[in-house]
Amino acid sequence: MARQATVARRTKSQRIEVRATERQEAVLRQAASASDKTMTEFILATAVEQAERILAERRWFTGTAEQYDTFLMLLDEPLESTEKFEKLWSRPSPFGKPFTPTDR
Repeated sequence: MARQATVARRTKSQRIEVRATERQEAVLRQAASASDKTMTEFILATAVEQAERILAERRWFTGTAEQYDTFLMLLDEPLESTEKFEKLWSRPSPFGKPFTPTDR
């Protein structure tokens, strides 16, 4: 007897509605059919893939070696002292030992 795999599926509770032109709907329907997916499966998969790509682009930055060196230099420069900054550094350390911005 063959074993059946049990797949846990999350309940979809959110509804997303979109309006489209007849042409847009026809293109989506044709692409969904070519992918052997329902319209909902196709639209959600494509939208989520694009959303994840956009969000990933905001997490990863590329640049030249010179730009990277400039970035590191800016990170190493001391911050301008402000009242809020001084208040933060005057608080007791949650790690049990004092910390100052110059510690490394």
